[in-house]
Amino acid sequence: MSDSTAIAKKLRHIKRVFKLAVNRKQLDENPLQYIAMPRSAKKKINIYSDDQCQRIQKAAQEYTSKWNPETSVRWDLMITVALATAMRRAELLNSTWGDVDFDAQTIEVNPKQNTKETWEWLIKDADHRTLPLTDEIVQMLVDHQARQPEGYPYVFVPTARYDHIQNVLRPKGKWTLSDSRLKVVNNIKRGFDKILRKAGVKTGTFHDIRRTAISMWFANGMSEYDVMVLAGHASFATTHKFYLAVANDLVHRARVATAQGLRQKLVHFGAHPISDHQEKRASRRNCLP
Repeated sequence: MSDSTAIAKKLRHIKRVFKLAVNRKQLDENPLQYIAMPRSAKKKINIYSDDQCQRIQKAAQEYTSKWNPETSVRWDLMITVALATAMRRAELLNSTWGDVDFDAQTIEVNPKQNTKETWEWLIKDADHRTLPLTDEIVQMLVDHQARQPEGYPYVFVPTARYDHIQNVLRPKGKWTLSDSRLKVVNNIKRGFDKILRKAGVKTGTFHDIRRTAISMWFANGMSEYDVMVLAGHASFATTHKFYLAVANDLVHRARVATAQGLRQKLVHFGAHPISDHQEKRASRRNCLP
């Protein structure tokens, strides 16, 4: 990581803290709101291909088949929901069954308050989002809920982890707002890395599932505004980066299609007639298929 990238990352984190203080009315305004971010080289957005997605899902299913539901995340379901909704990891782990509307086939991203059953959690950029689910995913959620014991409100938090948070960490004051974002489930990265290795995918993070879903929306014709709303981006510039990534891919595919389509046309309608001798020489150079 370059110095400018590291500084920019630190500034974003500090700005977020001040923004949270403003939202809580602890500050009148964000003292860093007019601080320009240092320029840094743009990173390529890592997006899983269709083949990689299929291999990841298959590996997650095999991983889940050996899982202990009391201690392990339901990986196959969480990855599938992430691919369908582009939800962030913390959004998924803080989802409750009350956020799922089985009849409307939607899942909502809602902030949570401190109650007897739930802990405080705030959404990163937006206040609320409603995201679509498919028939297959709804059925997966129905089956998952049927296997879960009564009294456990969170969709993806294993029962043993929920009990530990509720009965040990919260009563001792060892559970904070930051923990609800970063520590809902332990070893998430380690578990996902195992799935990637099993799938034969060399690099990537769970957040790349979200990036893949957003790019998929663009690839299937959704507008930038609609994607921004569904993704919960606070800035249009963030959404535009995904649009450009997909647009670049579209340009490449259009170039390939154009080259294939023009080959015969350029031969037939070329400005200069091509003799048999020239055609044979060109063919040997692979200029004409």
